[in-house]
Amino acid sequence: MGNVRLFLVCVAIWGSTWLAIKFQLGRVAPEASVFYRFLLASLLIFAYCLARGKALRFAPREHLWLALLGVLMFSVSYICVYYAERFVVSGLVAVGYSASPLLGMLGMRLFFGTPMTRRVIAGSILGIVGIALVFKPEFSRLHGDSDTALGAVFTVLSVVIATLGSMVAHRNHEARIPLWQGMAWGMLYGSMFSLGVALALGRVLEFEFTAGYILSLVYLAVLGSIIAFGAFLTLIKRVGAARAGYIGVMVPIVALVVSAAFEGFQWHALTWLGIAISVAGNVIVLRGK
Repeated sequence: MGNVRLFLVCVAIWGSTWLAIKFQLGRVAPEASVFYRFLLASLLIFAYCLARGKALRFAPREHLWLALLGVLMFSVSYICVYYAERFVVSGLVAVGYSASPLLGMLGMRLFFGTPMTRRVIAGSILGIVGIALVFKPEFSRLHGDSDTALGAVFTVLSVVIATLGSMVAHRNHEARIPLWQGMAWGMLYGSMFSLGVALALGRVLEFEFTAGYILSLVYLAVLGSIIAFGAFLTLIKRVGAARAGYIGVMVPIVALVVSAAFEGFQWHALTWLGIAISVAGNVIVLRGK
């Protein structure tokens, strides 16, 4: 696929996964749900690699990097997202992730010496402003209590940790670790770490044998994890973490469309203005030189 198609795949899938995640937030602890999701995804990718005869052996040093990728990108960042949405409206989480391209650019500069371009800085700022305008009505319903503070902390942690995961992904691409084999091991390590967190916190490993929970789990594992992350990690390799991170700006916009279709979300003037500003930032970030 070309870069634009990969970008659209990520935005379309992750823009709809919020609806599936709602079926995961219930009796099952967030750590357990993240464990089930990425364990299933990793086993499916391992099966694919074995069927295609892809080599799955790596040196111990590379396994350490794959484990770090799994902990950051496929475990802790998602656990933080699940907890953040327990405490605050999804709009606050969306605004946090709209800072992904800016943080990605800073990370690439810090760890790899990649120059910071004015174009990406300008596009990133427009993205943050646009998403903030879209969700401004939700912020008016926030209260200055401990739950809001916890939600904000979890949101910041999830965005920063996900960005660090992108840096590790970039490093693994530079080290020529194949995409699917790297994802298989990374998701396995991430799922095992989530299991360890659940056990350390004394969580009961429950499972909901309901159609909603099982179908949403399969959707999140296959589309939200295997397909979307395959496209995202390919984009990081091709265009860098900063430009690939702009997916975090466009995903909330797709989520609004899905919400309007399934939950009757009412669009307002700020919605259209925020979307226009975010799309303008998207054009600035993704256009060719």
